Amino acid sequence: MNQDYKIISMTLGIAATNGYFLYKESHDAGDGKHHGIYFDPPDEGEKIYDALTKRDCVVDAVLLTHAHFDHIGGVDALCKKSGAKLYCHREERPLCEDADLNCSSSIGRPMTVHPDVWFKDDEIFTCAGMSCKVLYTPGHTIGGASFYFEEGGLVISGDTLFHQSVGRTDLPTGSMGTLVRSIRERLFTLPDDTVVFPGHMDETTIGFEKQHNPFL
Repeated sequence: MNQDYKIISMTLGIAATNGYFLYKESHDAGDGKHHGIYFDPPDEGEKIYDALTKRDCVVDAVLLTHAHFDHIGGVDALCKKSGAKLYCHREERPLCEDADLNCSSSIGRPMTVHPDVWFKDDEIFTCAGMSCKVLYTPGHTIGGASFYFEEGGLVISGDTLFHQSVGRTDLPTGSMGTLVRSIRERLFTLPDDTVVFPGHMDETTIGFEKQHNPFL
């Protein structure tokens, strides 16, 4: 992983979900602060905002790998406090707009989110001096996406690929066959030393998962 890229991990919510703030240390926005991207605010958006503000971090954009309840619980508060726009893959729209599909109804806290921008597959997104490629990786959900930062040597994989595991596929719009195909065709084609930051559990690498993931 490129040492110029810094990531702050926050594990929050009832499902112990990883939210990430990514920034490039050398990027100069002119205000002496660390501008970056927040991925999948799990819960407590105000808490996330306050914690980052204390570290001189500014959220310029919020990106979703998918729209399950444990990845969107902090979206509204974080976007409101930071003023950042919300981005998601366009195929995930059904889950963004339906509390039953995103499983928030099942925990007694129905919620929906309303992205400002819908990504397309293979789109290049640039923000805060960083660029990533939007990889459409369905299977865990119908519109799941991963975000590959080639210069940074890392990928934000959401609930597609975990350390020696994969995302569950027994929830609405899930498909194990689709998930395995997404991993093999989209993620396992990345360089072996690419660091994987998943939605749950610890980070890993593409090369390690190729060798040791029992599901693949």
